[in-house]
Amino acid sequence: MDYSPEFKKNFATAYLAEEYERLEQELAEAAATAGTDPELMAMAEEDAVRVRARKTEILSEIARILAKEKEQEDTAEPIAVVMELRAGAGGDEASIFAHELEEMYQKYAQMRGWKTRIIDDLTLEIAGTDAYAALKYETGVHRVQRVPLTEKSGRIHTSTASVAVLPIRAKPKFIVSPSDIDMEFSRSGGAGGQNVNKVETAVRLIHRPTGIDVRSSSERSQLANREKAMQILSAKLEQLHDEEEARKHAAERKSQIGTADRSEKIRTYNYLQDRITDHRINESWHNLPKIMMGNMDAIVESLHTASLASQP
Repeated sequence: MDYSPEFKKNFATAYLAEEYERLEQELAEAAATAGTDPELMAMAEEDAVRVRARKTEILSEIARILAKEKEQEDTAEPIAVVMELRAGAGGDEASIFAHELEEMYQKYAQMRGWKTRIIDDLTLEIAGTDAYAALKYETGVHRVQRVPLTEKSGRIHTSTASVAVLPIRAKPKFIVSPSDIDMEFSRSGGAGGQNVNKVETAVRLIHRPTGIDVRSSSERSQLANREKAMQILSAKLEQLHDEEEARKHAAERKSQIGTADRSEKIRTYNYLQDRITDHRINESWHNLPKIMMGNMDAIVESLHTASLASQP
């Protein structure tokens, strides 16, 4: 495959295209510097072998990305979701609850046969063609009421955690211009071997027009983390658009189950009464510990049924 400047217009290949052009310039400058000097020409040729090999690698990687896009471009439904969880009110207890929700979603995904991966702290990717349909109604504020283990007086604490469910599509709805993005690199933390901690593979993207900040550290290479971060950024822009549209039609949504507002209180987990209540459909389920182990089918099915019934 030959190089094309069009590769710079695709958010998934723009970074590779920029590196390819930089290498082209490096070759030209080396040749100009060497001139007709035999010794310098020999040195330049040695370096050129390395540069040409890297250019070939880049073209192969671009071809792989474009082939994957072409294969998946007809997929209407999201191919995966990214779930972002944040601790809300309640201090340490809120953070504990957020991690418990993350584990619940991981276990539910395993039961459904979906692939899961930790993108960053409290950011989880779940891959499966029907994952978004099942999990999209989890967006919102989740509230827990219980007596923490550290509470000696037996006082009930109320804490919250928010969940955002971002659809990852084979072909993003929102194409992000590379010129609108600031990119930073850092070392990935946590498990993953010595290479993860020694090399700056973690990628952070900042979308200047909106201020949206995305980080990916789960992949082994900087390029792979950049691709993943760009996918999440596109999904966040889609979510932002959906939230704006939902606000425009707020009156129409009052009788419907919302999926776009992360600030909406949707569910309470009451440990003392062994009960989970979804406030949007006013329905409750018991055996809370079992549900927290991933047995969410009853909740997911009830929300899906209620959503269909509420459609105009």
